Amino acid sequence: MRIEQLKTTPDRAGRYFVLLDDGRTLRLYRQTVEDFGLYPGKELSPEQFEAMTAAAEKLSAKMRAVRIVSATNVSKKELESRLIQKGEKPADAQQAVRWLEELNLLDDQKTAEQIVHSCISKGYGLARAKQVLYEKRIPKSLWDAALADYPDQTEKITSFLQSRITDPSDQRAVKRAVDSLLRKGHSYRTIREALNALSFDTDEFSEDD
Repeated sequence: MRIEQLKTTPDRAGRYFVLLDDGRTLRLYRQTVEDFGLYPGKELSPEQFEAMTAAAEKLSAKMRAVRIVSATNVSKKELESRLIQKGEKPADAQQAVRWLEELNLLDDQKTAEQIVHSCISKGYGLARAKQVLYEKRIPKSLWDAALADYPDQTEKITSFLQSRITDPSDQRAVKRAVDSLLRKGHSYRTIREALNALSFDTDEFSEDD
């Protein structure tokens, strides 16, 4: 296996274009290029090529993991799943997750706390926060600690209703506002309490959470 061409300028992801003599192309990070001393005309034995490919795949998973973690809050399980969905090998995905964990860049408890903080800032109810934790594949054993200080949302609900309803007799406007709050994960009970405090009619709303 011979390298026909090696571009000296990386792409937007920091990878270098490598053309092989059989027509295949590779995109390798600088570390792989330097570790294997690659240059145009270099001959690679089958064993060297296999080792280079394996190293490149492991590094690819790590670099993709860093990009994902830098962009959003993810749990270990979600990160591993997303890496595999992007085409990384399961073993490389698992190794990348362990690597970030060892570097203290991936911590499910901290991620859970960040997710809950985000939910609070968005005005979500407790039910919606739990749904987000589930969607982010945070272990349920960590939920209680993350949700322990979830604030009462009555004041925010009341403020929201006041901003959306100008005429208490407009049942369509009331229903739209209530439906919006339900989608945010607030309970019927809490919404009823806010409606009652504002002297709005709550007869058609259930007592159940």
